[in-house]
Amino acid sequence: MPEGSSEQQQLRLLQAALDHINQGFTAFDGELRLVGRNKHFFDLLEFPEHLAEIGTHFSEFMRHNAERGEYGDGDIETLVSERVEIARSFRPHYLERVRPNGDVIAVKGDPLPGGGFVTTYTDITDQRQREEALEQAVAERTSDLRHSEERLRLITDAIPALIAYIDTRPCYTFANRRYASWFGLSVAAMQDRPVVEVLGESLFEELEPRIERALNGEEMTYEYRRKGPSGAYADMRSTLLPDVDPAGMVRGCFVLSLDVTEQNQREAALRQSQKMEAIGQLTGGVAHDFNNLLTIILGNLKDVKARADDDEDLVELVEPAIEAANRGASLISRLLAFARGGAVDPRPIDVAATLNDLARLLRRSLPSSIEIVVQIKDAPRPTRVDRSQLENALLNLALNARDAMNGSGRILYAVGEERLEAERAAELELQPGDYVRIDVEDDGMGMSEVTRQRAFEPFYTTKTFGAGNGLGLSTVYGFARHASGTVALRSQPGDGCCITLYLPCADRAGTDSAPDEAFEDPDATPLAEGQGELVLLVEDDAAVRAVVRRQLIDLGFSVLEAEDAEEALEMIRSIGEIRYLVSDIIMPGEMNGIALARQAKSITPTIKVGLISGFAQGQDREALAGCPFPVLPKPFATEALAGLIGRSA
Repeated sequence: MPEGSSEQQQLRLLQAALDHINQGFTAFDGELRLVGRNKHFFDLLEFPEHLAEIGTHFSEFMRHNAERGEYGDGDIETLVSERVEIARSFRPHYLERVRPNGDVIAVKGDPLPGGGFVTTYTDITDQRQREEALEQAVAERTSDLRHSEERLRLITDAIPALIAYIDTRPCYTFANRRYASWFGLSVAAMQDRPVVEVLGESLFEELEPRIERALNGEEMTYEYRRKGPSGAYADMRSTLLPDVDPAGMVRGCFVLSLDVTEQNQREAALRQSQKMEAIGQLTGGVAHDFNNLLTIILGNLKDVKARADDDEDLVELVEPAIEAANRGASLISRLLAFARGGAVDPRPIDVAATLNDLARLLRRSLPSSIEIVVQIKDAPRPTRVDRSQLENALLNLALNARDAMNGSGRILYAVGEERLEAERAAELELQPGDYVRIDVEDDGMGMSEVTRQRAFEPFYTTKTFGAGNGLGLSTVYGFARHASGTVALRSQPGDGCCITLYLPCADRAGTDSAPDEAFEDPDATPLAEGQGELVLLVEDDAAVRAVVRRQLIDLGFSVLEAEDAEEALEMIRSIGEIRYLVSDIIMPGEMNGIALARQAKSITPTIKVGLISGFAQGQDREALAGCPFPVLPKPFATEALAGLIGRSA
């Protein structure tokens, strides 16, 4: 057909007219190929322009929709073929589709003579929004009928809330079944009953000021606690909405009450968890600084002692100081056990066997006035923890129970397996699954609410000054959380205490003895003796660096010093004689000791690396979990440093 023919011009005019229609338009022939369309169709449904070619098969449009998720999950080709089959047996239809962007599109299809079909697409989003707004306006107008008895009776007993109406006397003129049952009454018994009779004198005295303010036109929301029909205490949150007539007079108030006991418990558990996490982070930071201080103190004291062997008076002064510093190191070790669970060697452990062994020890160690009872329920599966830490946790709980019973009573260890479903696991902040449950119960004096809230905080103790350091339960808590478990506490004053450990079950088969930390036993390999080899010591604390430098020299090594990773790398690149790298893990700058070690290995593959650390947290802690180099915790003796160099990698 000639370019400028009248038919060509007519087609262009027709297409221009179609493009001006504010509806999308498509026409497909009997073979499901595109024979007509307008621009608004592609703009409205966001199809790419290449599909606008006359002759494009219907399936290409369906495939594009399926690939961008218009039809939900499923195999793309299956979704496409289903829609193509429907189109082949075309029937007139009308439907409304809600697109992923929220637009509502009305789709109307009609058959064409001789086969094929034409479809129009209309954006009715605004129309639906107007309809919803109209419905909202009608609903608001309907609320004007709330003063009638008929409207009040439309409140169904199926609503999961306590609903009532109080007039100005104040008396109840309406209560739904949940509200009446909450106070142990029938709906009929609530009618025209004074509020004071329903609430009782004590609760009415507590709530009366709020009710009066609501009846004076003020919206009120408050919480209160009362004992329900079952005898259990519940936390209730009530909202009082004044009912005001057109003249501005208050005719009464609506009451909406919700049981928020579970919500409050979860919020309290979350606050406690956040507090313990913050304390753990603070504890870890303090422990790191103290370990640096103790490294300096112990290193210098031992050096003084080594030089004063012939001065008995000086040795007599130094030895108690060394002993005190060692006790400080032990205390910091317990703090670290709380903050990160300590350096552990997790293996699948038979809890029942471990507990039986511990019980025999306790029976020999504790006074005969204390009875140790062990109950094993259905031989639970092992749990993957460090055995010594598990024993230490169970021992701490036994000692706490002994103190709570004043040296006389019964300590019950009950061990079993429990499956935690999603709801209970969420309450304990655990993943759903199977757990070994260990209950440690005593018949001592119990705990107050204040003590229960703070029981797992480091240094919190109810014992007299000097009788305890408050790290027992916090260590247990840190151990359990590090093992992907938790600790729960149940106690009432005068009614004893039950502390429950939840530890994830492990497979019975296989024993993994590899530690999950990079910290290793300093006695695991022979001690290194230097013969002048060059060691690069990297430590940002000058005083710590001086102590470690002296220890290395005493071991027979030559020492170079660097304050940070950048300075160390410059030395490694320029001094080829460096044989060993000893670096702190936590350092200022973007590169920690582990990253420095890897970079040093890439520059000089033959260099041997050993790391030292007071405590690692955050990204340093995560990197330490996969550290390929041996790590020596601070503070350490010269012999331990020699062992680190001996097993440097």
